[in-house]
Amino acid sequence: MRITTPKNDIERVLFTGEQISERVRELGAALAEEYRDRQPLMVCILKGASVFYADLCRAMDCALFMDFIAVSSYGASSKSTGVVRIIKDLDSNITGRHVVIVEDIIDSGLTLRYLEELFASRKPASMKTVCLLDKPRHGGGSGADAVGFDIPDEFVVGYGLDYAGHYRNLPYIGVLKKEVYE
Repeated sequence: MRITTPKNDIERVLFTGEQISERVRELGAALAEEYRDRQPLMVCILKGASVFYADLCRAMDCALFMDFIAVSSYGASSKSTGVVRIIKDLDSNITGRHVVIVEDIIDSGLTLRYLEELFASRKPASMKTVCLLDKPRHGGGSGADAVGFDIPDEFVVGYGLDYAGHYRNLPYIGVLKKEVYE
């Protein structure tokens, strides 16, 4: 691993901060309309979705509740281990509630499938998934109910997404150069 600076490590910008803000406002408006009278429980998958989640919740002009879950299938690697571990579970009981799972990126789809099965066993009134980014490589559609952007099969960072803890704070989403993570 050779982390230097965004100027050296980012190959190109996929989405600017302005593009992301506009898309998040659109997603938030659609969710607010759908959940206007149902007070959804917005569930953030930590840590990657945190920036997207905060902006999305602020873009929703309706009553909502917020909770957080931390899972891991990557560790410090750029590739999934294939095993999802819960690091921090929800504080809320979701039985009979309208749950919206907010994910940063669907790569293999493993984490989202795991959480959907786990949450379904807890008997929510409804469950919806929203992800900011979807990669095509996991085969077919992401399974998410709403997607911000489809992206190429490249390693991306910024706007909450990281590599080994670096670059979550970038205001844009960029492609990380291969020599940084290989």
